[in-house]
Amino acid sequence: MNGIKLHKGDLPANLDLGAIIAVDTEAMGLNPVRDALCVVQISSGDGSAHVVQLNRDYDCPNLKALMADPAVLKIFHFARFDVAMMQKWLGITCAPVWCTKIASKLARTYTDRHGLKDVTREIVGASMDKSQQSSDWGAAELTDQQLHYAASDVLHLHHIREGLLAMLEREGRVELAQACFDFLPVRAELDIKGWEDTDIFAHS
Repeated sequence: MNGIKLHKGDLPANLDLGAIIAVDTEAMGLNPVRDALCVVQISSGDGSAHVVQLNRDYDCPNLKALMADPAVLKIFHFARFDVAMMQKWLGITCAPVWCTKIASKLARTYTDRHGLKDVTREIVGASMDKSQQSSDWGAAELTDQQLHYAASDVLHLHHIREGLLAMLEREGRVELAQACFDFLPVRAELDIKGWEDTDIFAHS
């Protein structure tokens, strides 16, 4: 597990990860209201990852402070889900955020393949193993395979953001993307409160 640091319950105090971090979460399922948040993984972009295995009391003040810190930009892939999980289970508003999935959909309009595996392959030239995506993240002890999977989801996000940002700048869509990112905490709250499948902007 070279470069992967496992923390039980919370991040260490005074851990400086910089002003831009990559973040992902693992949970018991895809329903933020029903399925417990189990793991939060973080990378500062230096090739290493911090994996926080959460207790179900969610007594993790250091992690909460980092996720809510307005001076730290959090990069996600499909931030809508992760931000909703943190709102529901950590009781915080995670901001500011930058979502590589939204950026991909706004910049890579020549494809409909916007999953992390496809975006990583094109932007970074790296392959990802997603075999541990569906596993028991609530287990008392995480396997080496789970830890490596969790780390892999954040290790490339800084470079992906750089690549997508260049494309957004070229296409003149940076401000549009930023407006979408700023709306994500509200979108997450709508998901939690029952409007996850409703387009409130639609005519009917």
